[in-house]
Amino acid sequence: MAAAAGTPARASFGLKQAQAKSETVDKVCQIVRKQLALPDDASVTGESKFANLGADSLDTVEIVMGLEEEFGISVEEESAQTITTVQEAADMIEKLIEKN
Repeated sequence: MAAAAGTPARASFGLKQAQAKSETVDKVCQIVRKQLALPDDASVTGESKFANLGADSLDTVEIVMGLEEEFGISVEEESAQTITTVQEAADMIEKLIEKN
């Protein structure tokens, strides 16, 4: 029973973290695949780290530029430098969209 009681608490905690919608994560995955010239069947998920996908700092800048264009947002350079995963990028995008 303790595990069942802990599950809803975790779920509501997760909601407070405001994770990006799956559609946003999927779109970021597509952009990352395109920018890094990865095959369509390459495994890119929310947990994927850009560095593990073969991205260097220039690739990361190009990914951020692709995200800006796709979502109509502007990413501060400081924020862009802190993004290391697809999920972080998707979360940042949704926060920026909410502000506008």
